[in-house]
Amino acid sequence: MKKNKTTKLCCIFNFAAHYRLSIYQLIDQKLKADFYIGDSSGNLKRMDYNSLKGYRRTLKNHRLFGSVTWQSGAISLPFKSYNNYLITGDFQCLSTWIVLLFCKILGKKTYLWTHGWYGREGWVKRQVKSLYFCLSTGIFLYGEYAKEQMTKAGFKENKLFVIANSLDYDKQLQIRKKLQHTNVYRNHFINDFPNLIFVGRLTKVKRIDMILDAMKILQNDKLFVNLTLVGGEMPEFNMRKAITERGLNDFVWLYGSCYDEQKIGELLFNATVCVSPGNVGLTAIHSLSFGCPVITHNDFPKQMPEFEAIEDGVNGMFFNYNDVFSLSETIKKWIDQTNSKVRDMDVHSCCYRIIDEKFNPYYQIEILDKVIMKQ
Repeated sequence: MKKNKTTKLCCIFNFAAHYRLSIYQLIDQKLKADFYIGDSSGNLKRMDYNSLKGYRRTLKNHRLFGSVTWQSGAISLPFKSYNNYLITGDFQCLSTWIVLLFCKILGKKTYLWTHGWYGREGWVKRQVKSLYFCLSTGIFLYGEYAKEQMTKAGFKENKLFVIANSLDYDKQLQIRKKLQHTNVYRNHFINDFPNLIFVGRLTKVKRIDMILDAMKILQNDKLFVNLTLVGGEMPEFNMRKAITERGLNDFVWLYGSCYDEQKIGELLFNATVCVSPGNVGLTAIHSLSFGCPVITHNDFPKQMPEFEAIEDGVNGMFFNYNDVFSLSETIKKWIDQTNSKVRDMDVHSCCYRIIDEKFNPYYQIEILDKVIMKQ
């Protein structure tokens, strides 16, 4: 794509996690952007910033108080020769407010990449967010739900652009094409029970304890299932103790952390369903990318935007929030549906379709290019 220097894009991001490599590389290649990226973000694995040709500098993230932050070096960027700015839309980053104000004064366009509205904000947060978002030219949102909430709150629809989310689509697609049924679960559990799975850090907010309780309820109804947990154990929740207390040691596989997509792909492809009782987030995209349907809760204001990739009864199901009996019933319903109505390849195809259509970096770069570079 040919562009003159006046349309050069400046990306100011709070952090670049490893799973964002694909979309950032496309921004680098297609939009010829310059990148200024924060140095840290909790326990997330960081991508190699030097893999981006447009990488210019690492910004220092400072925590001021509570969850309020500041990025050193960011507020000088509006005075550089960029006309367009793509910025992580964290309203709790005070330096971003200054960047937005300077760009507005200088007549430059700013685009926030953000979750936007969750639907659970109180009055004060709604006022702060409204002021913050009004400073920008446009807003890229992860989901239609946030767009709907913001439209109801009075934002102009033509300022809101749904960009979805993605992982390493190309790599996962190549792995997906070679996946096949294996005895990975039968070899471990020495049984032929349905296999539940969860992939992600085993934090308290993910409510893995609800899966364990649902398994006990199912066992009382003579339905036995296995559970494989792929992710690092966190000190905030004693997973091993919780499993032992419920007498589930023979039915739970603590697989541990894994960054090998080939192995994760095999586990997801061969699982019956991924269960995420807390907010589902990118676990939904990861699971669907390898043909594994997803069960999560139905209280959308408490969800992450990736819940929108789940079509109830087609590539997953929703249960009543915080209701373990509803969770157990939903798991049973999915297992019964899979056994009686839907062949495995149909399930896999239903999972793949939404990823191929929307939750991939090519969909995202198309929206970014159309909005930023052609407005």
